[in-house]
Amino acid sequence: MYSHDTQIRVRYAETDQMGYVYHGNYAAFFEVARTEAFRQLGIRYKDLEADGVGMPVGEIRTRFRRPARYDDLLTVRLLLKQPADGSRVLFEYEIYNEAQELLTEGHTLMVFVSTATGRPVPIPTDIQAKLAPYFSEEEITSPLTPPAPKPSDDSPAPAAFIKGGE
Repeated sequence: MYSHDTQIRVRYAETDQMGYVYHGNYAAFFEVARTEAFRQLGIRYKDLEADGVGMPVGEIRTRFRRPARYDDLLTVRLLLKQPADGSRVLFEYEIYNEAQELLTEGHTLMVFVSTATGRPVPIPTDIQAKLAPYFSEEEITSPLTPPAPKPSDDSPAPAAFIKGGE
C-alpha cells in the first residue's frame, strides 16, 4: 500500500454562505493530493501528457462526515490500497483537520487514455515500476475494485454540521 499526505489551508473563497468548504472544492483537493503524491514518486502529469497519455476521472465518490471551515489546515491523505490494473488506478482519500478528526472520505477511479484517441491505454511501464515496490506479488495479481460502502452507523449526528453543535 502507498500513502502520501498533503496539507491544504482552506481559503475564504473555498467556503459557502454557511462557512463550510463548498462541496465542489473537494474534487480539487483530491487532485492536489494526486498531483503531489505522483510528484513525490517522480511522476509528473506534464511528462505523461507530453508522452500522449492523459488521466481523466472515470468515477468520483465523496462522503462528508464533518465540515471543513475557513482557515482549517487540512491533511489530505491519499491511499493506493490496490495496485493499478490495466488502464485504471483507484485513489482513495481521507481528509483530516488539525485535531485529526476525519472530515471526508472519497475515491477517484482514474483511467489512462491516449490523448490522441481518447481511448484507454495500458498504464505506462515506468509508472507501474514506481508503484510496484508498495505492493506484494499477491496484491499485484488481484483485480481492481472500488471500496464497498461502509455501514453508516459511525456517521456524525446532524448536529455536527451546525455551527457550535460539535
